[in-house]
Amino acid sequence: MFKSIFAVITLIAIGSTTAQAAPAGAPATKQELAQRVVQLWHVEDIGQSMLQAPVAESVQQARVMLQGLASPERREPAMKDVTEEAKKFMDETSPLVRTTAQKLIPTTVLPILTERFTEEELRQIVAILESPVKRKFEEMVPEMQKALGEKLASDARPVIEPKLQDLKQRIGLRLRAAVTP
Repeated sequence: MFKSIFAVITLIAIGSTTAQAAPAGAPATKQELAQRVVQLWHVEDIGQSMLQAPVAESVQQARVMLQGLASPERREPAMKDVTEEAKKFMDETSPLVRTTAQKLIPTTVLPILTERFTEEELRQIVAILESPVKRKFEEMVPEMQKALGEKLASDARPVIEPKLQDLKQRIGLRLRAAVTP
């Protein structure tokens, strides 16, 4: 887990040394439009997503290991501890990743936007990102995901559940074989 997170932070740091500065000749309005795109896009959330992925994977791996190796009465408290540790880690490291991302945006993302998009294209991107229809759609995404997820779970459960239980048993057997002397 820590190796993956270190790799993410290293990539962020490397990006800051290899990034190009914003073009000196870029019109102020183009720069302002590019900054508005970044603000509306919340590009700094990319770092947060990069941080969450290895943490979520580690928690999931712990859950699987505990499922096969820990007794039910020890599994739940251990999983609670793992989850609390992951949350503590995220709480401690998220501000660093967000701050670093915000520091790097002017030398990484803004130059790309100003070099590859015309002023008119940047205006169109801003219009899309500010669109009330886009906002409405994004607000509805969780509801649509929930509706699909519930229906998918009920329709696919009879076929998937036995296969999932079989998979868990096979993984459990392999883990037990690997840890048993």
